[in-house]
Amino acid sequence: MPLIGNSCYEAPFLLRNGHLQTIVPAMIRKLDRKLYQRERIATPDNDFLDVDWSKAGSDKIAILSHGLEGNSHRPYVIGMAGMLNRCGWDALAWNYRGCSGETNRTLRMYHNGSIDDLDCVVQHVLTSGAYRTVALIGFSLGGNLTLVYLGHNADVIDTRIQKAIVFSVPCDLRASASELATLKNKVYMAFFLITLHAKIKAKMKIFPDLINDDDYHHIRNFRDFDDRYTAPIHGFKDAEDYWSKCSCNQFIARIKIPTLIVNALDDPFLVDGCYPVQESLNHKHVYLELPRFGGHVGFMQCNSDKSYWSERRAIAFLQQD
Repeated sequence: MPLIGNSCYEAPFLLRNGHLQTIVPAMIRKLDRKLYQRERIATPDNDFLDVDWSKAGSDKIAILSHGLEGNSHRPYVIGMAGMLNRCGWDALAWNYRGCSGETNRTLRMYHNGSIDDLDCVVQHVLTSGAYRTVALIGFSLGGNLTLVYLGHNADVIDTRIQKAIVFSVPCDLRASASELATLKNKVYMAFFLITLHAKIKAKMKIFPDLINDDDYHHIRNFRDFDDRYTAPIHGFKDAEDYWSKCSCNQFIARIKIPTLIVNALDDPFLVDGCYPVQESLNHKHVYLELPRFGGHVGFMQCNSDKSYWSERRAIAFLQQD
């Protein structure tokens, strides 16, 4: 499909800055968290995933995958779920292992290649028999996860899964990790390392002989963290091996359902390798939209219903023939 070069997104005049678009929505956007009904589902390895339903009585549903160190209650997830409900869709927002407020039973955590957990959620929805149409919507890490899932399972994807939309995707994990390690992104990196440390400490209480945080203060970036924790816990050789195998760029060519990728050009987390122009340019099913502004999972807009452009864009794509 053609590259969508002229995005219709127009950022508010005072928010034409990637850092403001990234930070301001997370700080000021207040939405109703009561729209969810929680369910705990079992995983094949005797662990659990907490999923939050937001129903409108539809036979159409979108499965929402949040970003790194996020959860189903992040404003961008709640905003999307609310918009879907208003437009006649059910929504299911799932929480990755360790992100629902309770530490999981196994040593395993979540990462950019946890497509088996996404599939567990997808199969739970499909086996309910309640839905004729399923869409996948992902944000940041959840966007990468969605694209890896679609490409990896392209030949066996259920026909009820008909469209996908992803925002602010670090399509090249190595490039994004390197960008987040730069001085200008120090605040974001510090935040992620603090919240990830809390998860490590929670795991230590359950598995004191298998994991520790000795000298954690020496960890300065994702390379350090992924080398020490993500890679060995999840079967990768090191951070480079993890990033290489779980970056979605290599899976885009195999995607066989209509898919929209939206990455803002001013996203502070993304660099050249995260904009899959060549992978999308002559693709039969993938659209790539590159708004000039939007930051990382921002796309703020002043609307009477408090919706953001990303939510309206998702609905427009879902309704497109």
